[in-house]
Parts: sequence; structure tokens; C-alpha cells
Amino acid sequence: MSQAQARRIALAAQGFGAEHPARADQGHLRRTIERLALHQIDSVNVLARAHYFPAFSRLGNYDRTLLDTAAWGRKAERRLFEYWAHEASLLPLGLHPLLRWRMARADAGGAGWKSMRAFAGERRSEAEAILARIRAEGPLAASDFEEGKSSTGWWAWGPTKHALEFLFWAGHITTATRRRSFERVYDLTERVIPPRILALPTPPEAEAHRALIERAARAHGIATATDLRDYFRHKPAEASTAIATLAEEGVLIPVAVKGWSQQAWLHRDAKRPRRIRTAALLAPFDPLVWERDRAERLFNFRYRIEIYTPAEKRIHGYYVLPFLLDDRIVARVDLKADRQSSRLVAHRITLEPAAAAGTMERLTAELRRMADWLALDDVAIGSVV
Repeated sequence: MSQAQARRIALAAQGFGAEHPARADQGHLRRTIERLALHQIDSVNVLARAHYFPAFSRLGNYDRTLLDTAAWGRKAERRLFEYWAHEASLLPLGLHPLLRWRMARADAGGAGWKSMRAFAGERRSEAEAILARIRAEGPLAASDFEEGKSSTGWWAWGPTKHALEFLFWAGHITTATRRRSFERVYDLTERVIPPRILALPTPPEAEAHRALIERAARAHGIATATDLRDYFRHKPAEASTAIATLAEEGVLIPVAVKGWSQQAWLHRDAKRPRRIRTAALLAPFDPLVWERDRAERLFNFRYRIEIYTPAEKRIHGYYVLPFLLDDRIVARVDLKADRQSSRLVAHRITLEPAAAAGTMERLTAELRRMADWLALDDVAIGSVV
């Protein structure tokens, strides 16, 4: 098939092309979450936190408290849990059994960052003491411990934070809530995850890999093995076996896409629209573009986030969102929510070669929609290049 056909399949699978609801409710949000299988979490808040954006890009203006309630509300209201999937992610509760193999692997010291693995072995007693304190006192954050989060930076963690993250990876604790600073507050998993989810049987590891790869294939519509493996961060051997099984079952159909050097896999239920009509600003961590090579294969769009690039070396800006118009990415916008002046500031708009007449008009309308969603009064546009 052509690149354009593959692109439309991918967009439809990701939920683009449908008209925005007049008023997005919990049902719309739930269906979007199920479609994508996860929302990546990131701490940067120059515009809004990353996990809020995928639903906005697909549904338009929606109440962010709906997502907060689903993720961190009362036990009976929860529909999501936090875990390491693509990266730190919010996932539907139904995926909990499919990730228990990763929790078990972490508990044995075989998953997670190297700095945490000592707590599965020689420093296990320290982790157990922290777990006992949470069991006795209730939900606690790293900063509630004497050696909590280091004052030298977000990633400059002390031993307590490493131990907490080991316990989190291993499934002993999970996120109870988030503080205003977005600091994670931990509690025992059985006090957070509803009993009906914990009672679900744990599938064999191979079956879990197969189910997760199938979810990734459904979310992508069409994808290479690398794309499928990346979605839930599978190792190559795990993904290859799962893909082969799904192909034998007819769930994945091998296809060739013109211009792609790798074999592509089409999910048997993927829609094949003849056209896509949409307009959406995409967060840097949106599953449509987070795998940068895939974005280039689908859209001829080379995208790199420049948050960690020194200011003088940035090409497009600090927090740059691609602008999807119909089935092409036609611009990139360096955005900031200036909350003090209640303005959405587009410092710089860079038009892509694919931008056609009318791009700025539709982009301006989408910026206005985003400003309304973020409760900002005005939109300020800087340079357009």
C-alpha cells in the first residue's frame, strides 16, 4: 500500500477523523483511553501536563477533572492506574494483569533502573522497612521521609526514593494520588487498585506479551515490529514471538508500505478510510508521534523535542507541538501557557512544506480552542516562518 494509505489507517486507529463531541463526557474519555491503551506522564508543565493532551487532541475541549478522577479519585471511581509501560503511564485497570510479569521481574531484580535493583537483593530490608511504614501510616510521598527527594534536582534521588520506585516497579505499592507539585504519593497496591482487578487471574508471561502486542497493533492500525515493540517497551525476542503468534492467528496481516524498509503489520480490524478530516495539536508524548522514526515514515516529518537542548542551539523552540491538519503534519508550534497574563503564547510557528492555503486559519482556530480548554483569555502569536 502507499504511504498515504498507511497514514490514514494509523490516524483512524488513533481516533482521528471523527467529529469532536459537543460536550465530551466520561464515556468519550473512557473510549479514548481504551483506544490508546495508555497516556504517557511527564512532569513538564509549561503548557499543561502531557497526560491531559491526547484526549484533547482527539475530543476537543473536555474537563480535565474527569481524567484526574479516573486516575487518582476514590477507589470506586478509578478507571486507571500508574505504571511503567511506554514510560511512566496511566493505563486502563484491565491491563493490570498483563503487566504483572514485569512487576515480578522487577521484584526479582530483573527490571527497572540499575540503581534500584539492589533493593531486590542486598538492600531488601531497607525497602521492606519503607513498605512497613506505608502499611502502618498510610499514603506517603518521598518527601515525607527524612531522606526524601533530593534538593539538587528531580532526578537526583536519594536512597528512599530509589527504594520507593523499586517497590512501585515490583507492584507492592502504587500511586494513591499526586500532590500539587505533581509529586507521587504511594500506598499499598491493595488499598488503591479495586479488588475486582486484583482478583483477575495472572496470565502466563507469553500470553501477556501477546495481548500487549495485540493492543499496540490495534492502537497503531499499521506498524513495524519496532513500533509494536516500542509501545509497551518489549524486548525484541518477546515481541518477535508474540508477533509471529498473532500472524499465525490472522490477527496481524503482513503488508508492504511503499518507502518503508521494514515489514509492516496491519491489524485485521483496522479501518481503511479514504480520507481524514481533522485538526489537532499534538503533545510531544502523543502516541502518534512519540516514536520519532515512525512519525518520519508516516508524515515525512522529522521531530525532536528540544527541552533539554541549550536555548542557543534550539531550532524550533522549547515545547513544540506538531499541528496535524487532515492527514498531514503541516506546522510545529512553540507554545507556552502564560498563566499570569492569561494568554496562550505561540512564540514561533514553523510551517512545513506540506502546509497548504488555509493552514494558518485552521491553526489559529485550534489555538483558540486550546486557550479555552486551558481557561486562558487570549492567544498571542509571535513569528511565523
